[in-house]
Amino acid sequence: MQPLSPISIGPVRIEAPVILAPMTGVTDRPFRKIVKRYGAGLTVTEMIASQAMIRETRQSLQKAAWDPVEDPVSMQLAGCSPHEMAEAAKLNEDRGAAIIDINMGCPVKKVVNGDAGSALMRQIPLATAIIDATVKAVKVPVTLKMRMGWDHSSLNAPELARIAEDLGVRMITVHGRTRNQLYKGEADWRFVAKVKQAVGIPVIVNGDINSIEDAQAALEQSGADGLMIGRGAYGRPWLLGQVMHWLKTGERLPDPSMDEQYQVITEQYDAMLDHYGELIGNNCARKHIGWYTRGLHGSAEFRNAFNKEGDASRAKAMLRDFYSPWLSRAAA
Repeated sequence: MQPLSPISIGPVRIEAPVILAPMTGVTDRPFRKIVKRYGAGLTVTEMIASQAMIRETRQSLQKAAWDPVEDPVSMQLAGCSPHEMAEAAKLNEDRGAAIIDINMGCPVKKVVNGDAGSALMRQIPLATAIIDATVKAVKVPVTLKMRMGWDHSSLNAPELARIAEDLGVRMITVHGRTRNQLYKGEADWRFVAKVKQAVGIPVIVNGDINSIEDAQAALEQSGADGLMIGRGAYGRPWLLGQVMHWLKTGERLPDPSMDEQYQVITEQYDAMLDHYGELIGNNCARKHIGWYTRGLHGSAEFRNAFNKEGDASRAKAMLRDFYSPWLSRAAA
């Protein structure tokens, strides 16, 4: 086991570069706060559209909201206009971002059709202009998240990484898939080594890191300076802390007790109601409840009923009743 060394993203030092991936509709402030408490070297906000950030829409401001426990926080922006990306980056810097992350990896059709996200990997001149404008607009460090390329006939991540480094980007994260793969197949951690070899700045490996074994294999195959965990943290906000602890000590931390898991779920649920309001918060919480309860006896029937309940008080009562057989205080 090779322990991870600290990395520097400009003036920001990350002692243990195990990073929570930005995931739209998932990594909001309530979830990130819990992940950070269990252990994460860095958290990244949900992807924020640069136009929406400039207009300061309610949704963009919710996505940009962060808790002091996250400090330093990275705010991720997506867009296709160098001017708008620069302006949005400056606004986020003013809102307290320690790092601005540029999204050139999102494969979602709606984003790609707007010439943003991973669409920029087939438009290198525009990608270059966006990176240049963003770096020049802010004093905080700028990072870049990308995929291997648009498809397997254009694996140009090393080329784009070199351009980004030359323009002043301070860290590169690579998801080991092409855009056309979406989330199908397996992430190619070995390809990330080509990006690592192409630049002198820190490189982070991302994709399919769902366990300690995955984390070790991803680091070994990529030679990366750190790793980013996304979908592996669904319903397991403690996973990043477990990976960090294992990389530091070689010791495996157990999953939290059912009492602690229930406490975490209810804390996150309440925080989502506060963050979004009862109607939207209740709806947004359903997928998290689904992930937390997956694999527990009767969970499918519970989720089916829970997802139909629109009243937050009754939903919390349903959650308490579902978990009660596993809670130590219930047996006392």
